[in-house]
Formats: sequence, C-alpha cells, structure tokens
Amino acid sequence: MNGRPLTLLIAAAVVALEGLVALGLGVYVAVETLTGAPDDVTSALAVAGFGVLVGAGLLWVAWGGLFKMERWGRSPGVLTQIFMLPVGGTLITSGQPQLGIPMIVVALAGLVTLLAPPTTQALYGDGRTSGADTDPSRR
Repeated sequence: MNGRPLTLLIAAAVVALEGLVALGLGVYVAVETLTGAPDDVTSALAVAGFGVLVGAGLLWVAWGGLFKMERWGRSPGVLTQIFMLPVGGTLITSGQPQLGIPMIVVALAGLVTLLAPPTTQALYGDGRTSGADTDPSRR
C-alpha cells in the first residue's frame, strides 16, 4: 500500500468522486446550454464553467494532493466537505432528501477520513518541524 493508510485512500476516493460529479454536472449543463434554449446563455455557461473548474480542481486535490500524500491536499478536501454539509441540509429542507442525505453521508465520510489519526500521521508525520529534524540538540 506504499505507506498510505486506508483512511487516506478513502478520503482521496471521496474527493475524487465529488470531483467527478461536479465535472459531470458542469459538462451536462454546458451541453444542455449549447443544445437547448436557456433563458440566459451567459449565466448557464458560467455555471457550466464553474462546475468543470471545481470538478477538475477536486480531482487534482484527490490525485495530486491526497493520493500522493501531499500535506496541502487535506485543507481543500476538508473545506469541500464543510461546504457540502449545509448544501445537503438545504436539499433536505427543500424537499429533495434523495439528494441531500447522500450528500451529507459522503461529506461526513470525507471529514472523518480526512481528519482521522492515520491520515494525519501519513500527511504530517510525527509532528516534528523541519528545524527539529535537523537540529541534533532537539533529538
């Protein structure tokens, strides 16, 4: 497993899944905009572009950050999960629990795995700073 704990692999998979969904929705909106007759083409294309960019960004975070065990990958992953919780709650209260409940479950799974001790250990090591690693008096 190359030193990657299961929690980190699950976190990367969750973020990648979210990225694929956002990318797919962005492409879907773009296709519908170009083949249909939207009321506001500019807004529809902006939404499509935003979905594609967010999806691509999350895939980059999942692969380039979390899967490759880069420290920077955890912050955008956690932030995404935090943003998904109120969106899922809003979907539930607006009569779409079939979308909101899975969104909340996925976000909670992402948070739990991103903040789990094995993930922290894999990304940040034993907690020593780089100065402590090179200073023999601190060993």
